[in-house]
Amino acid sequence: MKKPGGKSACIILCLCAVMALLLVAGGCAGNKKEKTAVQLSTEGNRFFEDGNYGKAVKAYKRLKDWYPYSEYAKAAGLKIADAHFKMKEYDEAVSDYEEYEKLHPSDSHIPYVIYQTGRCHYDRLTSIDRDQTPARKAVSTFTRLISRFPDSSYAVKSRPMLEKCLKNMAGHEFTVGLFYFRARHYKAASQRFLNIVTDYPDSGYNEKALEYIARCRQRKENEATEDIKGKTMIQ
Repeated sequence: MKKPGGKSACIILCLCAVMALLLVAGGCAGNKKEKTAVQLSTEGNRFFEDGNYGKAVKAYKRLKDWYPYSEYAKAAGLKIADAHFKMKEYDEAVSDYEEYEKLHPSDSHIPYVIYQTGRCHYDRLTSIDRDQTPARKAVSTFTRLISRFPDSSYAVKSRPMLEKCLKNMAGHEFTVGLFYFRARHYKAASQRFLNIVTDYPDSGYNEKALEYIARCRQRKENEATEDIKGKTMIQ
């Protein structure tokens, strides 16, 4: 004797199976690579050349995700960094340039990559009375570039920027030293001026620093003399 509803139950099971297959098929279709590596590279380059850097990044990232071992994926990684640089997204650009250098340390583009990393810091330089972290990072990067690739055109381009950073850092030291001098903290001021003479001899602040070192010494001597006179009078 047949159980009631057996046929209906069978139909329902079949429908569920069909729906499950359709969902799986739909998911696979959604993950399907709709464009080739060449097409994505061309698309990214077109967006980049048109100045649409946000869309360029999306195309290049899709290329890297879909075709990580493609010859175009390597170039896409560098273009992503360049796009972030163009958008002044310097933290992202530095991260991407550093990743490229780490993955391809012997690549012919490494001088350019190091230069661009330095530019990310250099382009964030502030006035001499502000924090000089960008200047210090730029100095470190440009120095590394010049040391590793002294004959590179990028090393040549970086030298004026390096000098500008060093001058900024010297100016900062002088500003802080002057603040201490005016506050009559002559020991602290003298150390700042001495840093200029030692670390930034060609910055243009050298003569002023030497002058203030002498003034600090004289002021400390005067204070010591006044102190002795005061103690003598008390006795």
